[in-house]
Amino acid sequence: MMLGDSITAGYGLPRGQALPVRLEAALRERGRTVRVLDAGVSGDTTAGGRARLDWALADRPDAVIVALGGNDGLRGLAPSATQANLAAILDALKARGLPAMLAGMLAPPNLGADYGRDFAATFTRLSEARPDVVFYPFLLDGVAGDPALNQPDRIHPNEAGVAELVRRMLPAVESLLGRVPAG
Repeated sequence: MMLGDSITAGYGLPRGQALPVRLEAALRERGRTVRVLDAGVSGDTTAGGRARLDWALADRPDAVIVALGGNDGLRGLAPSATQANLAAILDALKARGLPAMLAGMLAPPNLGADYGRDFAATFTRLSEARPDVVFYPFLLDGVAGDPALNQPDRIHPNEAGVAELVRRMLPAVESLLGRVPAG
């Protein structure tokens, strides 16, 4: 399951082109019999993801990719609040015995260098404190800032951008799947 925001939900894309759908297809091409559940809500913050976690887990996933934080950064929310929400989500997943992957996010540069450093450090600190969590440092790696890979809003990946996200994150996702107990 991908617990995320508009990037997970496939904002502005045809339904079959959203990140979870494309990730599932890529994993199946590699011989993995998986289904990637889309638990993305456009506009969601880490607080929103935390609030709806139990509801999202009703689908009984075997592992969870936590891809939240972009809207926290866009809104300039306190990195300490982002960290607390993500920590609570990761702790809840661990308590349920669910392997997790944390996909990091960077803040937009218009919020200043100090905020950007503090925001990015949130994800690094969480990963260092939780060695059992697979860490993928930046969800939009290789896509952010590239007009050819983004929709006109320059925030959401287009179809080519989603393909690049999938290509780059596949090794981390396969590492996550390796932590799912057999049976």
